[in-house]
Amino acid sequence: MDIPGSLRDRKKAATRQSLHEAALRLAMERGLDGVTVEDIADAVGVSRRTFSNYFANKEDAVLHADRERTRELVSLVEGRPAGEGPWPALRAASRELNRAGGTPDREWVAQLRLLRRHPSLLARQAGDQITLERDLAAVLVARGPELDEGTARLMAATFLAALRTGAVLWLESADERPLPELVDDLLGRVHFG
Repeated sequence: MDIPGSLRDRKKAATRQSLHEAALRLAMERGLDGVTVEDIADAVGVSRRTFSNYFANKEDAVLHADRERTRELVSLVEGRPAGEGPWPALRAASRELNRAGGTPDREWVAQLRLLRRHPSLLARQAGDQITLERDLAAVLVARGPELDEGTARLMAATFLAALRTGAVLWLESADERPLPELVDDLLGRVHFG
C-alpha cells in the first residue's frame, strides 16, 4: 500500500514530470509529428513500457502540465471560504494559481501555442476545456444553492474565456504587465449578479 508522499510516490511523480518535460521539449524542437514515444522514453532513460505506465500517448505527455494545472484550479475553487461568492472565488483561485506558477517567458509560451495548434492536441485540448468548464460549474453549484446549473456553466465558461483572452493579449501586445496581473484585470471587468 502506498503512503501519500512516500518515496515511491515521489519517484513516480518525478518520472511522470521528466517524461512530460522531455515530450514537450522534443515536440517544440521537432514538431509533434517528429517525435515518437520511443524518443521520449529514450530521452528520460526509461523503457517504452514505463512510458505507457504514465501516459497513453505522446499527446497526453505533452498536455500533462495543463491537466495538473486544471486539477489544481478546481481544487483551489473548492477550497475557497464558504461565504465567498462564486465569481470572487474563481478570481481568487486564479490569483492563487498564478502566484504559485510565476510569470512565464513570452517566447516559450509563443512556441508552446504554436505546438498546441497541432490537430491531435487541439482535439484533446477542446475536450479538456469542456471537462474543466463542467467541473468548475459543479464546484460553483456545490458552493451554494443560489446558483443554478445554467448560470454556473455560463460563469465557468466566461471565466475560462477571460483566462484565454488574457493569455492572447499578453502574447500579442506590448503590455508589460505580468500575465497574472493582466488576467486579474480582465476578470475584474466581469460582473455577475
